[in-house]
Amino acid sequence: MCHPLRCFRLVVIALLMVLPSAIRAEEAKAPEPILLWPSGAPGESHGADREEQQPLRPGDTTVRITHVTRPTITVYRPKPELDTGAAVLICPGGAYKILAYNKEGTEVAEWLNTLGVTAIVLKYRVPAHDGRERHEAPIQDAQRALRLIRQRAKEWQVDPDRIGVLGFSAGGHLAALLSTDPAQKTYEIIDEVDRVSARPNFTILVYPAYMATKSDTLAPPLKVDAKTPPTFLVQTEDDGVRVESSIVYYLALKRANVSVEMHLYPRGGHGYGLRPSQDLVSSWPLRAEAWMKSAGVLKPGN
Repeated sequence: MCHPLRCFRLVVIALLMVLPSAIRAEEAKAPEPILLWPSGAPGESHGADREEQQPLRPGDTTVRITHVTRPTITVYRPKPELDTGAAVLICPGGAYKILAYNKEGTEVAEWLNTLGVTAIVLKYRVPAHDGRERHEAPIQDAQRALRLIRQRAKEWQVDPDRIGVLGFSAGGHLAALLSTDPAQKTYEIIDEVDRVSARPNFTILVYPAYMATKSDTLAPPLKVDAKTPPTFLVQTEDDGVRVESSIVYYLALKRANVSVEMHLYPRGGHGYGLRPSQDLVSSWPLRAEAWMKSAGVLKPGN
């Protein structure tokens, strides 16, 4: 019988073997994106869309998107027989400059679908305009996205009390911002969507960035309190982003009596997403699935 970690690696390797030739086909069959701001995002001009995809790098299938001015969400539904009613908003990383859109977005959506989870990939605004904090526009987009998911929960057959957020690197920082101060007013109310709560019910952070100061305190504007959602953390000790980024956040959650599970691995670096390696960190999706089951996010038996 195949060991779970080995089976997982074999499945992902098989997917990656066909990935380069399948990128265009995948884009063609992807669900239609939904504009977050039909009348234009806050602070953006109403000119032409400047979004662009950077050329693929040799030997690297990562799709990097930048100059996003019209943020969207794309909803990926699981097969009906697997559907648990849970949903996850996915925030790809990229240093708030680009979005690693497939490696930390659509590939993650496909994995969540196999668990019976509705996956929503957030294409948030990058890079930041001059004079703006790097997270200023992205947190507006993340709040709007979470509210839209909850507002359309019945339509998408989602339980409004089982909507989580999952972020990688800068997307992990964004997911933490969304989780720690969702009531913060980051933009003016424009419609009924904005009267819905933006607080996720659970949070998964994979190699999150910008979480700690150089003196190992929680980096502003992050704020942790007892209302912060249960959290699952993953990072490696050899990550170029200091591992204290996760440790400081873990300790803040612990002090606030928030349920938290952290997996700290010795090797694996940064930016691996779901893609397999010889390092034990490749098992994090199995650990995250088990955590979601134990937290009641997934139905028993799924």
